[in-house]
Amino acid sequence: MYNPLFIYGGVGLGKTHLMHSIGNFILDKDPSAKVRCVTSEIFTNELITAIRSENQQAIVEFRNKYRNIDVLLIDDIQFVIGKERSQEEFFHTFNSLYEANKQIVISSDKPPKDMSTLEERLKSRFEMGLTVDVSAPDYETRMAILLRKTETENYDIDNEILEYIANNIKSNIRELEGALTKIVAFSRVSKTPIDLNFAKDVLKDIISPDANREITPELIINTVAEHFHISPADMASRIKSQDIVFPRQIAMYLCRHLTQGSSLKSIGALLGRKDHTTVMHAIEKIQHEIDTNESTKNTVEVIKKKIIPN
Repeated sequence: MYNPLFIYGGVGLGKTHLMHSIGNFILDKDPSAKVRCVTSEIFTNELITAIRSENQQAIVEFRNKYRNIDVLLIDDIQFVIGKERSQEEFFHTFNSLYEANKQIVISSDKPPKDMSTLEERLKSRFEMGLTVDVSAPDYETRMAILLRKTETENYDIDNEILEYIANNIKSNIRELEGALTKIVAFSRVSKTPIDLNFAKDVLKDIISPDANREITPELIINTVAEHFHISPADMASRIKSQDIVFPRQIAMYLCRHLTQGSSLKSIGALLGRKDHTTVMHAIEKIQHEIDTNESTKNTVEVIKKKIIPN
C-alpha cells in the first residue's frame, strides 16, 4: 500500500466507510495487526485532555497510543487546521509511524494542495504517497448502490422508482440511500404501497421543490440541516464541532445571498448568534472556500438546487 494514502472528497461520498473498510481488510489479512481508526477531532480532544492533566505520564500514554501501532487511519484531517499544538503533535506522530514503516491512511474534504492554512511540513508529508479523489457516483454506480441497498434491507421496490431516485439525486451516496430509506419509512408508517407517485410525493422537498414557494431564511436553514443530516436546533446551538459549524456557516452564506432584506443581525439571531460580525466572518469564509475549494463549491451548489428549482 502507498504510504501515506490520502483520500479526499465531498460530504457523504463514503470516505469514512472506505476508511473502515481498509481497516477491516487489514485485520482480515492480519488479525494481530494493531489498527487504530479515529477522527482528527478525537485525536485533538484526547491531546487536549492529556495536556490539561498537567501529567507528563498522560502525554506519554497518548503518544504510545498513536505511535505504537501498525496502522493509523485518521478521518477528517482538515479539522486540525488552525490548531497549532494538534498539528505539531500529529507531525511527530506521522514521522514516528512513517520512519517505522507503519501504514498511515488519511481522509479529508480537500486535497493537501488546497489546504491553504495547513503547515507546509505536514502538507509535504501528505503528498509523499498516493492521493485519491473520491468523486460523486455516476448513474450506473448510483443504481448499483440502490439495488444493493434494496437487497441487503429486503426492500420490495420497483426499478422504476430506483431509476427516479438515481436520475435526480446525484450529489452523494448518503443522500441517495437516505432518499430510499425515507420512501420505505413513509410507506410503512402510512401503510401505503410504494409507487412512483408516492415516491415523488415523499421526495418532493428533496427532488422537486415548488417553484413558487418563498425563499426564507427558515427554509434555507432547514434545507441545509437536512443535507448534512443534523437538526436546525443543532445549527442554532452553541455547539462548536466542525460538523455543526460548517453547515451553520453555509446557512449564513445562503441566507445572505438567496433572501431579500435579511440583515446580518437577523440571520445571526436565527442561528443563535448575537454578534453580526460572526455572520460576516462566516459569509466571507464560505465565499473564500467556494473560490478555492471545488468540494465546497459543489456542496453549496447542490444545496442551492434543493432550495431553488432549476
